[in-house]
Amino acid sequence: QQGYSESMRKRAAEMYVDGGNLRRIARHLKVAPRTVALWVTDAAEALPSAPMPEEVTQAEMDELFTFIGDKKTESTF
Repeated sequence: QQGYSESMRKRAAEMYVDGGNLRRIARHLKVAPRTVALWVTDAAEALPSAPMPEEVTQAEMDELFTFIGDKKTESTF
């Protein structure tokens, strides 16, 4: 890698994780928004895969399922 320091790349990724948008981060660091997007993508790809359980013993349903199951299909007027 060349150009910008690793600490600057890490700072950009941290700012993004903290809720900053790409343009604001780019203005703050004085780089192009596309550059920040590439740094964030690189940081995300470097993360390890999320652990997956071998067996699921319990699942939780979302309340949206209940709403759809009880949704009125006819007019209520």
